[in-house]
Amino acid sequence: MDEVQVNKAHRSAKSGPSAERKKQKKMAKAGATPADLKGRNPKAFAIGKVNAFNVKFRRAADLKNKKLHIPVADKTPDIPPPIVIGVVGPPKVGKTSLVKALVKQYSKQNITESRGPITCISGKKQRVTIFECPNDISAMIDIAKVADIVLLMIDASFGFEMETFEFLNILQTHGFPKIIGVLTHLDKFKDSKALRKVKKDLKHRFWEEIYQGATLFNLNGLIHGSYPRNEILNLSRFIAVAKPKPLQWRMGHPYVLVDRLEDITDPGILSSDPLIDRTVCLYGYVRGTSFKSSTKIHIPGSGDYNMASITQLTDPCPKPSKSAEKKRVDAKEKLLYAPMSDVNDITYDADAIYINIPDNKVNFSQVEGGPAPTQGPGETMVRTLQQTKFPISEKLKEGKNQFSVFGSSVHAEEEEEDDDDEDDDESIMSGR
Repeated sequence: MDEVQVNKAHRSAKSGPSAERKKQKKMAKAGATPADLKGRNPKAFAIGKVNAFNVKFRRAADLKNKKLHIPVADKTPDIPPPIVIGVVGPPKVGKTSLVKALVKQYSKQNITESRGPITCISGKKQRVTIFECPNDISAMIDIAKVADIVLLMIDASFGFEMETFEFLNILQTHGFPKIIGVLTHLDKFKDSKALRKVKKDLKHRFWEEIYQGATLFNLNGLIHGSYPRNEILNLSRFIAVAKPKPLQWRMGHPYVLVDRLEDITDPGILSSDPLIDRTVCLYGYVRGTSFKSSTKIHIPGSGDYNMASITQLTDPCPKPSKSAEKKRVDAKEKLLYAPMSDVNDITYDADAIYINIPDNKVNFSQVEGGPAPTQGPGETMVRTLQQTKFPISEKLKEGKNQFSVFGSSVHAEEEEEDDDDEDDDESIMSGR
């Protein structure tokens, strides 16, 4: 049997004098030089770190994608209005406690009741308006329209609830603002291993609903009825560096988050017809574009109305004075403007304003069981007016010939006699 001989294939030299001569011949035919071939070895310039290259590639793609968007004109005024922070979450998750802690951090003042917008000075160049969203679908829709930053609170012991998913769906309709997640009730976990697992699961679930890498903050628990100071300080720093995303619809339309309202309808007309149309004054910061007096306004849940007038007022919570030497805000400049909450002993109701005066600050009101203070002429006049039960006209109609005015007695009969004498003198003058 004849076997077929198989010879090894010829391998050309990769190095050496003959390989070098062949290489130079090829370069001469192509018209290239050794400098042109430098750096063309693919194996020498392969990817060393895959993860770092992935991050670099994604960043370059993001920058390229941003150039495709139309640039948005910045229409923010020189003195921008406060940033609106909406505190949203299901019931019993700790919204009120968080609002009180943030107000305490910013203004160094305590509030016992969180009602309506609360404006604070948060830094040398920034003001914030904190608003607690009630557990109502209409309130969620309203806060989604105006909020620049949303603090989405999640009960870690229970997980995500239906109110959270409903609010996220509403945000997708009205524009998605900056969202910071806040985990509460972490002190209910006694096992550290279970706590780490819950944090990891909630973080990934939160990233799926918002975006990868969304900020999720942890509040471990309450100490003496309030959150720890260090955790609230860190959260306030998160809020300070957060940059609200400009939404096109808001920048093209004027809108106002009402801080307070007053019913200025004539009380006499209301007593005769309680169902008459009311005249209401609304106070708040104008956001978006500028308002015109002829612009029709829409009040959510009420309807469209015409504005009678619009007036520019002084800022109730102005920004701190600019000074290059100051590194932080003074205590006197940490103002707090919360007209609907019980701040500074002033409370606004639906139809009245109540001023609470402590007993040690009472100067002219009579205190029962207290010693009689020394009275000057001015204090005597004020206290006499306080003791008057009936007006002077009623006393005259009842036939009382003596009444007290500013601490001195006046006889009505003597005044009538003086008037008669003056009338006689006038008649004599006219007869001449």
